[in-house]
Amino acid sequence: MVLLLIIAGLGVVTLLVILFAPHIRKYAAGGVCTSSARLDGKTVLITGANTGIGKETAQVLAVRGARVIMACRDVEKGEEAAASIRAANPKAQVEVRKLDLADTCSIRAFAQDFLREVDRLHILINNAGVMMCPYSKTTDGFEMHIGVNHLGHFLLTYLLIGLLKNSAPARIIVVSSLAHYFGWIRFHDLHSQGSYNGGLAYCQSKVANLLFTRELARRLQGTNVTVNAVHPGTVNSDLTRHSTLMMLFMSVFSVFIKTPSEGAQTSIYCAAAEELHSVSGKYFSDCAPASVAPQGRNDETAKRLWDVSCELLGIEWH
Repeated sequence: MVLLLIIAGLGVVTLLVILFAPHIRKYAAGGVCTSSARLDGKTVLITGANTGIGKETAQVLAVRGARVIMACRDVEKGEEAAASIRAANPKAQVEVRKLDLADTCSIRAFAQDFLREVDRLHILINNAGVMMCPYSKTTDGFEMHIGVNHLGHFLLTYLLIGLLKNSAPARIIVVSSLAHYFGWIRFHDLHSQGSYNGGLAYCQSKVANLLFTRELARRLQGTNVTVNAVHPGTVNSDLTRHSTLMMLFMSVFSVFIKTPSEGAQTSIYCAAAEELHSVSGKYFSDCAPASVAPQGRNDETAKRLWDVSCELLGIEWH
């Protein structure tokens, strides 16, 4: 009898989902960037732009007239993505460059070539990331999540900050996540050597993104360079490839999940919206300001993480 009730209940839920699917999809899609601002003459750099929300962001900003540089670990896939953008928009100015955020030598080589060949940078979108991958380390021995999602982008931003200042007004967008609510910075075991959980490691890196945004915004006051963080939403993308459970979840509940195009809206908004020209140190979701968990807005933790990051990367950033 109980089993029959469960089956009947599931049937009713399924029927309701089917009937209300259009309304559910509209709600799940979230906020849309309504700004029509052009970006002619602007240079944009997007990490991880060969797939997912990075590719969608690149396509939209290229349509708006920007020169978009797609920094990708896999150049071949990057070129395929660039070709598809050009096929849809023949006038799109998109180019691909090699960047492996899991290797500081690659980051430094990328920045060296970039600074030699590109004379302006108006928008930097730190978009690339890894999620819930098996325990592994970057080339430099950092745990992969904190190494790629935080330290890799920290170093890249440090190396390009001078060009951003010289190109001001300029913007930096850091892709974080609502997952930061479930994470904290484990200074005693930043690289998860004592214990490892892929989900918690990912959440820690997303808190780090917010703390980096907060401290960087403080240090950039008066430079006309802004930095803001975004939550793209729950997006059906390659980011979940390391988790069979997440991939299954995305498939079963696809009606509730954002497409990459929908997930890119907040990044596009923070990159283009004219009303954000002087807004810095904030966190956005669905193209609107969002609340940050206490652990993501602690100034002392932000300063400590900044110092630890500089020490790990062997740099001085005052």
